[in-house]
Amino acid sequence: MGFIYFNPNPQQKVVGDCTIRAISLLTEQDWEQVYISLTLLGFEECDMPSSNAVWSKYLINLGYERKIIPNTCPFCYTIKDFCEDNPYGKFLLATGSHVVTVIDGSYFDAWDSGDQVPIYYWFKKGGLKNEL
Repeated sequence: MGFIYFNPNPQQKVVGDCTIRAISLLTEQDWEQVYISLTLLGFEECDMPSSNAVWSKYLINLGYERKIIPNTCPFCYTIKDFCEDNPYGKFLLATGSHVVTVIDGSYFDAWDSGDQVPIYYWFKKGGLKNEL
């Protein structure tokens, strides 16, 4: 459990593409496919590919559901805490400005974002073993 370095960006850039990186791992698609898919959906929606509305619609279309994290400790419940509470399953967590994938209690990212505070998470229906 814990942080695992993950950066599928073909040029290893960390340039505001966290949504693409996270969705790539969550959906088991390569970075380029997710980038193209979100760009096309953004074009159809007349919105930016990285906007919450666009990538949320993308995940919904793939069968994912969103849950809000309970507001019992709004500034102290971290990605690390979520991992400890969810040692099984595959999730995409969203903070106010970042997106990261969690698989079986480990978070995968291009940098150690474990101290970030998640607001909500995505999961695939039927794929959840331990839920908040």
